[in-house]
Amino acid sequence: MALSIQTNVASLVAQNNIRVNSAFQANTINQLSSGFRINSSADDAAGLAVANKYRGDTAELTQGVLNAQSGGATLQIIDGGLNNISNILDRLRTLATQSASATFTGDRGTLNTEYQGLLTEINRQAANVKLNTGGLYNTNLVTYVGGGSNTANAQVSVDLSGANNAVDSSALGISTTSIAGGGTAITGNSVRLDNTAVQFLTGGSQSFTFHVNTGTGNQDVTVSVAGGATGLNGSQVISSLNTSLDAYGVTAAIASDGTLSFGGSSAFTVSTTAAGTGPISNSGSATNLAVNSINSAFTAFTVGGGTTASESFVVQSGAGAYTVTLDDTNADTLAHTLSTINTALTGSGVFAVKDGAGTGISLQSGSSFSVNETAFTAGAGGGTGSVFGSTGAKTVTAANASAASAGNAVAALSALQTAVTNLGLVQGKIGAGQNKLTYAVNLAQSQITNYSAAQAGIRDADVAAQAANLTKAQVLQQASLAALAQANSAPQAVLSLLRG
Repeated sequence: MALSIQTNVASLVAQNNIRVNSAFQANTINQLSSGFRINSSADDAAGLAVANKYRGDTAELTQGVLNAQSGGATLQIIDGGLNNISNILDRLRTLATQSASATFTGDRGTLNTEYQGLLTEINRQAANVKLNTGGLYNTNLVTYVGGGSNTANAQVSVDLSGANNAVDSSALGISTTSIAGGGTAITGNSVRLDNTAVQFLTGGSQSFTFHVNTGTGNQDVTVSVAGGATGLNGSQVISSLNTSLDAYGVTAAIASDGTLSFGGSSAFTVSTTAAGTGPISNSGSATNLAVNSINSAFTAFTVGGGTTASESFVVQSGAGAYTVTLDDTNADTLAHTLSTINTALTGSGVFAVKDGAGTGISLQSGSSFSVNETAFTAGAGGGTGSVFGSTGAKTVTAANASAASAGNAVAALSALQTAVTNLGLVQGKIGAGQNKLTYAVNLAQSQITNYSAAQAGIRDADVAAQAANLTKAQVLQQASLAALAQANSAPQAVLSLLRG
């Protein structure tokens, strides 16, 4: 290389290397002081884009974990409320079972007061956990956890929407239930047996005539209650009646209005005449309201002028159609007519008994049935006879759901059993939802760890390597400066050539 004082190439080379080494040292110090390999887009634009996505995913998942934990806590609060409602249902079933016993001699009204109060408490607690009908949580609860390839995969749903998932008394189907006593009451009776200040039948007695079909035949049963010298209270009256009626499938009870009532699955009618001091019922009669029934008058079938009256009617029950034909040979007396009808209806589940007055006929069945008279012939020349007396369909009175003294409680027990099942289904959904959120948190935590590791692999600085690079950069920097000094002094050697 020619000697020159105009251009010091060696100095320029040394300066360039000092610049490169300074930049290398500055970058190394930047990485070591920040801990990141990528401190600006210029460091690694593609890598920074990927790392930023991982960082965003991690931030989303971190909040998603908090969302899921909050959702799980909410479901836990709801679950605690449902457990308490389950305990209330147990108490309701206890009360209903107590009232459903025909031998219960206490006050069903008192039981029902507590029962109705607990129904109100169920509504209050359902509202408090916001799972009443239309409540805040009676909907599809969606928790955004994140980490999914689309919105649907990033969400966890616990569907508590609709009436089937509410837990107030209405949604559970028990809001209208009652365990108060009901029954077949004597028409026009107003004597209250629940009046503890009154002694009944003091020095007297009262009789009740029952016309009963127990399934093995008709019976006329007279039951008397005697008060003795001191009389009886209401509970003693009921106990005396049930002692006599037990064998006939009829049960006496004090109705919710305090009056005497009768229940049972047997076909029966009852009548009484009030007498003596402190009767237990006014005079009157009744037909068992706990069954489907139709009452009619009765006129004996007789022959007049050689021609007899006759009629035929069809009883349709769940067991099939049964035809009954009556004329003067098989329906000349009420007793004969009842026997004929019951024989024709054998297997139908429908029974005929005398009406309350003992002069007509009452057809009764624990299941629904219909009556249609297909033929009727009026007797000529003085012949008589009829039960329904005209062709066509007859009106059958449906059973009254609250007619049996324990009927309300039995119906309530059935509704409560369904309520327990429904509540269990909701509890199952709550438990499943808690498990889903737990699993979602586990996955999110795993994703947070792996995304963070992936981000670190791209963006974090290799401290060991950069520490070595810093030493290298410092040595190079010092060497470059020393070389620059030598390069700068080189042109002075030219002066030796100019000396004389």
